[in-house]
Amino acid sequence: MGELWILYRQRMRRDRWQVIVWILSIGGLALLAVAAIAKTFGDDATRAQVLQLATAAPAILVLRGLPRGPALDSFTFFEIFAFLALLAGLMNTFMAVRHSRAEEESGRAELVSATAAGRWAPLGATVLHGTVADLLVAAATALGFMAGGLDPAGSIMAGLATGAVGFAFLGVGLLASEFFSTSRGANGISSALVMTAYLLRGFGDATGQVSPDGTTMTAAWPSWISPIGWGQQTFAYTGNRWWPLLLPIALGAACTAVVVAVMARRDVGASVLAGRSGRADARPWLRGTFSLALRLQQAAIIGWCIGGLATGLLTGSLGSAIQSSITANPQITAVLRGMIEAQGTSMTQLLVAALFEIAGILAAACGLQAVLRLRQEEVAGTAEPVVSGSVGRMSWLGSFLGLGAVSVVLVMAFTALGASVSLAATGETSEDASNVWQTAVDQLPAALVYLALPAAVFVFWPRATIAAGWALLGIGVVLGVYGGILGLDRKIRDLSPFTHTPVTTSTGTDWSGGFWMLGIAAVLTAIALASVRRREVGTA
Repeated sequence: MGELWILYRQRMRRDRWQVIVWILSIGGLALLAVAAIAKTFGDDATRAQVLQLATAAPAILVLRGLPRGPALDSFTFFEIFAFLALLAGLMNTFMAVRHSRAEEESGRAELVSATAAGRWAPLGATVLHGTVADLLVAAATALGFMAGGLDPAGSIMAGLATGAVGFAFLGVGLLASEFFSTSRGANGISSALVMTAYLLRGFGDATGQVSPDGTTMTAAWPSWISPIGWGQQTFAYTGNRWWPLLLPIALGAACTAVVVAVMARRDVGASVLAGRSGRADARPWLRGTFSLALRLQQAAIIGWCIGGLATGLLTGSLGSAIQSSITANPQITAVLRGMIEAQGTSMTQLLVAALFEIAGILAAACGLQAVLRLRQEEVAGTAEPVVSGSVGRMSWLGSFLGLGAVSVVLVMAFTALGASVSLAATGETSEDASNVWQTAVDQLPAALVYLALPAAVFVFWPRATIAAGWALLGIGVVLGVYGGILGLDRKIRDLSPFTHTPVTTSTGTDWSGGFWMLGIAAVLTAIALASVRRREVGTA
């Protein structure tokens, strides 16, 4: 027990700032959501109308949640819980990989296992560390909702649901670390699983059964294979059901049990999916820095492209759900049609824009990883031998940024391909369906900003590259996608590149914001390339 406590304290000290930021962010978002929703949707009648529109256009539910009535507390849970659970899931997967596969990859795990701690104390310390962090997330979420004036019992249930989802993904992250030989691969697959759970929950919500008054829904089966969907099934504030909490807790415990079984049968540093042995000689095409960057990141790029393809394929299935909603709710649809015609946006365009917003975030994350890989190479000491030869710093940075731009385009291309195939499969052949490629292009400027801005951080403040990169993307998503829910001022929301994404309508596309973002990305890239020659390459 002494070794377990020492390792747990080490993890707390190492992660103290990251965990504090995660917990405060999740609790703060809960509080802001209550205040903003109370201000923006001040009475039950207004909230009921919003829910009726959401159930009439299921694409909206992909980014929201499961409607359970117009009361302020249940409406808040509908609006913000899925995003809070997504954040809790990402926090736990990053934490699990950092203290398992990353430790083995660096060689530190083998040194620790050679001491009295053995192989099991580090795993136990990581599980304890994650569990405590999830309890703090649960407390912060509950306190945020209660501080906003919501019912204490429902707030506690909402907090426990958020923490339970986080615990499930703690186990998922630990299990991914057993299968992949690198922390990069484990992080990539576990993050993809979190996003998949979010999308499955959205798909299940969008295709569920709508009540006669249009303000509540019963989720379809896809929500029941998603830990985030399990959290929603607690029906916080309206039902306060405790038994769905057992599902994510059981998943986390089962994954941990499998981890124990696998660890008992493998060597430290090994993995279930062993990495391939490298060639004695490099392939002929591996002659430049761009080829090197591709070789280092090809697996991650393929993973993000698969995520984009899956997002696109959802479009056709949700299109069928929308058409069934139109047939079943003609009165609500009349209201929705009036709103859409006023904006020049059709039903299909609304669906495509909602899902492509998610794909745009995936593309931004894919581009961001190109810059993060630069920093990882620098810290590992492998960048210095590269730039000490005939390869200049500008060429080295430019190759990774060029690959990042290509990967952004590829993610959106696969999303458009999936959307085109799924819409054609469901019989949607209108002119609106052909606009998916234009909508994909609309997402590129915002994604490219998240390639150029972290590159500038990497050049001028290298130590902050990884933390600042993910923080900038997270802030952009909160302001651009959820800023309206949180009631933020338009000037604050405009700080997010996602707020300025061009929108394709039946009358055309306004690309004024897109051109500004492309210009900003170009200037930041030029500054980074010009300045990288003036700084040292090192591991600090």
